[in-house]
Amino acid sequence: MSQQPVGSLLRVDAISEGDHLDFLRAQRSASFLQTPAWGQVKAEWRRESLGWFRDGELVGVALVLLRQLPRVKRYLAYVPEGPVLDWAADDLQSWLAPMTAHLKRRGAFGVRMGPPVVVRRWSAAQIKQGIADESVRRLGDLAPLDRDGTGAKVVSQLDRLGWRHQVAEGGFAAGQPQYVFQVPLTTADGTPRTENDLLKGMNQLWRRNIKKAAKEGVEVSVGGPEDLEAFHRLYVHTAERDSFTPRPLSYFRTMMQALSAEDPDRFKLFLARHDGDLVAATIAIRVGTHAWYSYGASSTEKREVRGSNAVQWAMIRDALAAGAEVYDLRGITDTLDAEDPHVGLVQFKVGTGGEAVEYAGEWDLPLNRPLYAAFDLYMKRRSGGGRD
Repeated sequence: MSQQPVGSLLRVDAISEGDHLDFLRAQRSASFLQTPAWGQVKAEWRRESLGWFRDGELVGVALVLLRQLPRVKRYLAYVPEGPVLDWAADDLQSWLAPMTAHLKRRGAFGVRMGPPVVVRRWSAAQIKQGIADESVRRLGDLAPLDRDGTGAKVVSQLDRLGWRHQVAEGGFAAGQPQYVFQVPLTTADGTPRTENDLLKGMNQLWRRNIKKAAKEGVEVSVGGPEDLEAFHRLYVHTAERDSFTPRPLSYFRTMMQALSAEDPDRFKLFLARHDGDLVAATIAIRVGTHAWYSYGASSTEKREVRGSNAVQWAMIRDALAAGAEVYDLRGITDTLDAEDPHVGLVQFKVGTGGEAVEYAGEWDLPLNRPLYAAFDLYMKRRSGGGRD
């Protein structure tokens, strides 16, 4: 998106889901959490599509989710991994002020958003060395491979404008992950990488497991609505084993229906089978050049056939063939402490040879301080929530 002309005023107003989607289709990519369809998935929230207009032209959009404060008709306005606007602008206030004014008129007592801007990156090699180094406990203890100037400028402006950075503590307060792990699917000059190059970038264990899965006869296919029940049974099994609360089958049915209706290539269900047994299953989502691994499940039985590696490799190959520029394995914690139980997930994702990416995180702006404080207390007391 182009820089804002000097003296040009921005106006924010509600837009149709069709105009919202048309704008996203004209971008290289945007978070799937900013698509109109995602508002349908989050049925427990009210939703609204917003547009930024300059001289009558639509220049930015946002999916806003509205959660009501108990017993009061006031809302937290949540913009997950958005808005989709010109984050490189020198004056972010000219973009954010009309949004917050609009949302305040709509009854919002506070706004929470997650600017989709990168702050720092670390290579897989750096992370591997950090885990082996007893003096290193967090990603922040390592000098990053790259610092993003735009991300740093956004963080500085938000802090100066009175937005509050949210520290993930679980439940709703955790919001979307600030740290993710991504595999670049293009080279520095934008040339698509080859499958062979991607395999070479993985560690030896990943390459060996992918080969073993093929040798053992693991077959990966793309499923349809009729396969969601099988996926969900395996997902519930995974939740019991790994001690997390599973989402209901209805959630995934809504997700598949809404995202697929918006774009037939938006949602894909991958199924890895061995001798007819479902050993791993995953959900992949793609918007433009960005592909995500969204949900996964694996069987405790037959782990030796390495179905999880096989299905990940199938998703990476599919994303590459679709012209995606990044394969995103979603959230990781920032721990590099070898004794921390979360480090196992970090190590699994690091094996793909990608990079850890730190985003700006989520930020709140209270519009009604007493109601915002009450909501903050309520969310700290309640259990549940969860990302996405």
